[in-house]
Amino acid sequence: MTMVTIRLAVRDWDYFTPLALGDIKPEGFSLEIDRVGTLVDNLATSDQYDAGEVSFSRFAQARAKGDSSLLGLPHFLMRGFRQRCIITTRESPLTSPAQLKGKKIGVTGWQDSGNTWTRTVLREAGVEIDDAYWFAGRLTAEHPVVDRLAGFGRPGRIEPAPGERPLIDLLKTGELDAVFTPFMPEGFFLADSGLRQLQLDFAAAERDYFNRVGYVPGIHILAIKPALADAHPWLPQALSEIIDRSYHMWMKKREKYADTTPWLLDDLRRTAQELPADWNQNGFAANKKMIADFANELFQQSLTKTLLTPEAIFPAAARGE
Repeated sequence: MTMVTIRLAVRDWDYFTPLALGDIKPEGFSLEIDRVGTLVDNLATSDQYDAGEVSFSRFAQARAKGDSSLLGLPHFLMRGFRQRCIITTRESPLTSPAQLKGKKIGVTGWQDSGNTWTRTVLREAGVEIDDAYWFAGRLTAEHPVVDRLAGFGRPGRIEPAPGERPLIDLLKTGELDAVFTPFMPEGFFLADSGLRQLQLDFAAAERDYFNRVGYVPGIHILAIKPALADAHPWLPQALSEIIDRSYHMWMKKREKYADTTPWLLDDLRRTAQELPADWNQNGFAANKKMIADFANELFQQSLTKTLLTPEAIFPAAARGE
């Protein structure tokens, strides 16, 4: 019997290292991991890959349109608080999401999962989409000029960045008041960058957020081609489990080899003491509230025309398949 091979496309997440090095090996299938800089546009029709990391937002939007070309798993390859993703200039007087009412905000992609969650931070603070002016564009000059509105633009409210100029340039010249970005621009952490997070103690804001909602927002999920899952019904769960094993092995090693940065040890301590041990647990039941909250945000922000249920987004997982 020929062993099935899964060609997997994922971002360069460190926790895949044990799998990539062969410290742990899948049973019943082989895995070829390909690190990609950007997510595969059309994984469902890709000739190169059988499974991969996909946008939670785009997947849910596709489900809302009846698209079942991918089998999504409630396995969140990327999670992250979004309070840290609102940045401004160091001299800005703004220090809270509520102060962004009436302001000009840059965003790196309107329908992106991360930016959808970041707009939730503003909505919690009483700042709705129509309470600010939005400009979508590339973060820096090194990023490509592409369509970042995906049909969700509205003249006078949600528009492309003026002249397709980089958002960081617009921020530094005062033409924007803040920028939403999932990844910090190069040089951001240097003392002379002139940039900072909007909230001076964003970590405290993130802890408060977790205490209110009970989760770290999911950004990207694991997806697999349905034909492969149909041919091998055990495979999706097996793939999810081996990635989880790789993650846990990696994190366990970090507790011993914690000198990658001078204070990584303290970050591990804070995570262990300030978050529950299962904060990163995958699976439908463990993430149902977060999935429902995200579906509500997609609907409230007009990214979907219908209010999806968690069961509609992940029907197979909801059935225990």
